[in-house]
Amino acid sequence: MTPDLTLLVCAVVLAFIQVVLATVGTNLQVPLSVLAGNREVMPDITGWAGRAIRAHRNMMENLPLFAALVLIAHIAGRNNATCVLGEEIFVWARLAHAVIYVVGVTWLRTVAWAVSVVGMAMILLQVL
Repeated sequence: MTPDLTLLVCAVVLAFIQVVLATVGTNLQVPLSVLAGNREVMPDITGWAGRAIRAHRNMMENLPLFAALVLIAHIAGRNNATCVLGEEIFVWARLAHAVIYVVGVTWLRTVAWAVSVVGMAMILLQVL
């Protein structure tokens, strides 16, 4: 597998780990009977579990953009060293973002997100 596709898989694995973590946190606060229902009335999930949910949502907002850029670069044959560096920056920054978000460090979380956007921009500039 090429480095670009390997890094895309890494990003998907990170998103999967995030959803599992968010689910575990939710299960600690909400009874399974409520979670198995229609969820029309859900209590607020607070603390680290709530942050894990929000971190996962943020990843799910960014993952389609990253995946599209990686696949476009791959298919177009533009997956050069700059693309791989951008992909590595994205994956590591998203990992940092997830950890920082769950721990609850506010401004540093925003910096990690911004770094991940820089990684995506690096890929975008290679496909334009």
